Amino acid sequence: MVYLASDGRHNEHEDQHLVAGDSAIMTMYGYDVLDRVTALKIAHDLDEPRTRFGVDVTRVAQITDPETGETVSTRVGADVWHCSLSLRAEEGQLSDEKWGAIAQDFADRMGFTEVSGKAACRWVAARHGLSTNGNDHVHLAVSLVREDGTKASTHNDFRRAQEVCRDLESEYGLEQLESRGLGLGERGFKPAERERAGRANAAEIDPHKLERTVRAAATASVDEGEFVRRLRQGGVLARPRYAAGRDDVVAGYSVAMRPVEGSQPIWYGGGRLARDLTLPRLREGWPDSPQTAQGAVEEWRATAKNPWQYRPVAPGREEHTPNPEMWKQYSDEIGRLRDQLRSVPVTDRATWAHVARETAGVFAAWSQRVEATPGPLAETSRQLARSAHLRAHESRPKPVQLGSAANAAMILMQAATGGQGTMAEAIMLRQLGRTAVAILDMHSAHGDARRAEQIASVMSNQVATVRDRLPAVQRLGKPTDNRPEMTPENSRVAEAVRVATEGLAAPRSGSPVPNTLEPTKRKMPATPREREGLGRD
Repeated sequence: MVYLASDGRHNEHEDQHLVAGDSAIMTMYGYDVLDRVTALKIAHDLDEPRTRFGVDVTRVAQITDPETGETVSTRVGADVWHCSLSLRAEEGQLSDEKWGAIAQDFADRMGFTEVSGKAACRWVAARHGLSTNGNDHVHLAVSLVREDGTKASTHNDFRRAQEVCRDLESEYGLEQLESRGLGLGERGFKPAERERAGRANAAEIDPHKLERTVRAAATASVDEGEFVRRLRQGGVLARPRYAAGRDDVVAGYSVAMRPVEGSQPIWYGGGRLARDLTLPRLREGWPDSPQTAQGAVEEWRATAKNPWQYRPVAPGREEHTPNPEMWKQYSDEIGRLRDQLRSVPVTDRATWAHVARETAGVFAAWSQRVEATPGPLAETSRQLARSAHLRAHESRPKPVQLGSAANAAMILMQAATGGQGTMAEAIMLRQLGRTAVAILDMHSAHGDARRAEQIASVMSNQVATVRDRLPAVQRLGKPTDNRPEMTPENSRVAEAVRVATEGLAAPRSGSPVPNTLEPTKRKMPATPREREGLGRD
């Protein structure tokens, strides 16, 4: 309550006040400005049933000492349930009355009020202005000890809260997040992760860095053993999770950033980074044979012995710079993959997820090689990856006949700096752009307009920066100190980049989605392409 009444971590809080709560607290404190003194009084009232009945509501937590790195188990208080209900900045703001009604319905449906048929919990909903990202939101704080001294259940509260929010979106005329219904949501991150990145002056939080590194390594690898070795090259720690009672069957893995001296690494399982980065999901894109399985186990065993000093058992192609002559071949492979998408129904979400994962992986590999800090390539990768975040039961192995972008990821990750000219990168950018457009059109035809708009936005907004990174591209004109004379080679590069730009920013033709497929009806606004009257060939 003190935090809700404070100025916030970045002085972003203003006009702090209650918008809803149980009847007694709202009668006593109403809707006046919420200062520290009032917040403490409300906190005392919220806590009164627990103290009156002497109810112990605690849970076991793992606490790590920041000085020694030692982790111990301890019991911590767990008698307060807190969450925030938030809108996207683009949705604008709601009135206090509407937020109050939403908060009341939310508390009712979560079983915290007398509507549940049980004694009510004491609760409040506070509003204190927009977040640092411009999102209108309210916070709910609920005492988990009911008026009669019984404990309120929080079983499956994450899932139940999301289901209630989906219903409230519809009932109150708010933007309905179709991607949630389709299972395309990203993993969230904890405030502590953001704070840790801030203390280290890091450009991004560890889970995002690890996700991009794992995604790039997985896409650039032809088998699981190479994946393990590429993780090491990416500068992260990796360790296996063996099946129960076995040391020759790997069921999962964890990765961590290398910690600063004197601290312990923070490990993240593949599934914690993204739904499509669990080991079973990654294996769907690799060949399965006794030889590759044995090679993978040997590499995992080597990492398990000492993640800090892991040495590859059988180094492979990741140790060598690829032949520059392979650029065209690998670009053509992406082109053939895109052509194959013409025969993939938009309802085949598993196959499209494989395509999205590989395309995102190619951008991640490119980012890993050329971006010292996360830039447009990293952002493009993250956005495309969301189309690969299926639930486990919806996934299936990659079709054998489906093409692959793995070689493109490999060459973009391993190309020597300043080696192959930008013509090759521009051509590959063009093919990647067209594949991304195919994914965009698939979402649009499937009725997921929000997802289509997100992809269209990130591609159009980021492509100019990607294009400008190709140094051989020059504007026509007389040479200057900063601009060499336009040679025939540079002219061809400029033309290739122009075509690539068109393919990314304003794709007008060549969609693999069949002409006869009609988009499903949706309440979301039309995509930018539809608003501009751009059709499909």
